[in-house]
Amino acid sequence: MRRKTKLIREQLDITLRKFEPLRDSPPPVKGWIRAVRDALGMNGRQFADRLGEHRSRTKQIEQQEMIGSLTLRTIRKAAEALDCVFVYGLVPRISLEETVRDQAKQIALKRLARASHTMELENQALGKEENKEILSNMIEEIMDELPSNLWDE
Repeated sequence: MRRKTKLIREQLDITLRKFEPLRDSPPPVKGWIRAVRDALGMNGRQFADRLGEHRSRTKQIEQQEMIGSLTLRTIRKAAEALDCVFVYGLVPRISLEETVRDQAKQIALKRLARASHTMELENQALGKEENKEILSNMIEEIMDELPSNLWDE
């Protein structure tokens, strides 16, 4: 099961890389719907007719987009009215693999700190290189294991 999760994560990372250029693209000042409508030379009444809505509803749609309260269904409907395809997705800041590795590292560091403290009390402290190797092994073990509490900490 863990290998399947890793494979899914790797495949999704490959797919999501295509969207990285969009990650830092801010929306147009007046929102995507209004920007596309204006670029098409479509006025509010024409947009309302294509949507099958009253003109006041189109203003509301454009305002709701600006404040982030528009539903996906309504965005999809507006996109269709503008002869566009609505694309929805999540673009990770770093790869999913790196995100999991970072979380595994946090857990490993906490475990290693507890173990190191105990070993210091018993005068059995490890050297810097030994700690580094142990940490690396712990991270890999956690990533292979993917414990159910990975995201609890």
